[in-house]
Amino acid sequence: MSMIYSALTSIINKISDEFHRSFLFTTIFSILGFIEDAWVNSFFKKFYPDKHFLGFLNKNTILKNHIFNPLIVLFLFAMFLLLSLNRLSQSLTVTLFIAFVAFFIGSAILPRYLLNKNIDKIVNFNKRDIYSIGFCLMLVSIVFFFVSIATVGGIPLLKPSIRYLLKPVFTMPVFLIIPGTCLVASSYLKDHQDEKITRSQARFRFIFLLAIDCSLLLLLGYRTPLLAAFLIIIIIGFYGNIVSLWEVVIGALLGICAIIGIGYFRSLGELTITSSTNPFYTLQSRADFTLHVLDLLDFIGGNFGLTHGKLLASSIPGSELGPRMMVGKLIAWRTEVTVTPTLIGQMVVDFGKVGVAVEMCFLGFILGIGFKIVQITKNYFYIGIYSLILTYSILGIETGILDIQVLLYFAIAIFIYILNIKKSLN
Repeated sequence: MSMIYSALTSIINKISDEFHRSFLFTTIFSILGFIEDAWVNSFFKKFYPDKHFLGFLNKNTILKNHIFNPLIVLFLFAMFLLLSLNRLSQSLTVTLFIAFVAFFIGSAILPRYLLNKNIDKIVNFNKRDIYSIGFCLMLVSIVFFFVSIATVGGIPLLKPSIRYLLKPVFTMPVFLIIPGTCLVASSYLKDHQDEKITRSQARFRFIFLLAIDCSLLLLLGYRTPLLAAFLIIIIIGFYGNIVSLWEVVIGALLGICAIIGIGYFRSLGELTITSSTNPFYTLQSRADFTLHVLDLLDFIGGNFGLTHGKLLASSIPGSELGPRMMVGKLIAWRTEVTVTPTLIGQMVVDFGKVGVAVEMCFLGFILGIGFKIVQITKNYFYIGIYSLILTYSILGIETGILDIQVLLYFAIAIFIYILNIKKSLN
């Protein structure tokens, strides 16, 4: 396995080096270097609050040390449930109780018995390899972005009707900008930890990466991947002391307001609500619909499931129906629509309440192990990996973890964590 990794990274490093030596990228990085120097030495920068702003937040132990604990998934899931306009059925209440307990056991209890010795001997990765992989993923993403807009003959943000003409075979590679950003940001964090760049320089590079993500994903009309980019940058920055706690808290509040506002004004424009409607209604109705879907899935899934893995397997490219289209077929016999099944929707349809217990415990365990490694080592790479899987776990609260590329991210994280557990036992 190490020989394969070495061969692949050798090729990727050469590709990355060739691009960095090219006239185009030499020019781009020279311009960015000039802008970065202007940013770092800007007169106006002193007017921006420093990391000690709202210092009382740092006195809150839970916020300071556990704001991105895996249990944030349960907290946000609970908030999502509270948005519902209708009461949950008794069966779904039992299923959710099982899910919450199983996740808590997996994330907060089981990791206590692992990685308690030789934690300093974690599997280390070369920073140059990590940067090159991230850089090449971003290049691939940018190339397919232009291919995507060329195939539909326009920019979906400016012409919303053509968004439905986008082909997954071209748009899926665009989403590689998310793990690419994660790895490149992690490598910049390593430079900051090694004192090769200052905190201000690292912040500028994080903002620049986020600007690239926003440009590509927003122009294609995608919101969920855009949220993923924001979350990843915030989590990496927070654990790397590049983003302050007060920025995380205020950013979260502004994000919630933005989601409510965008949904409200979009609904006004589509005439689905009136100006006298509660602005929270758009969130409440969306949560209510999604939980109604989950209730139906829970009913047909029962204790041992209905599809026995077929829903998860439908994530594989080439399947007749995608997972969310399959959900639409299961609950309404409509294969032309995609329906989000929440985090546990796939689990309960495939394997019932038993599957929910096992899969939620496993998901919690993976996040718990990742969080433990981050807390103990502060290693740049493991901060990046944890930010990636935590981000998609949070977003999966509504959408589910069903996209093949997201499942691949989890598979890679699981493989790396298993290597570390095995190494700690030797």
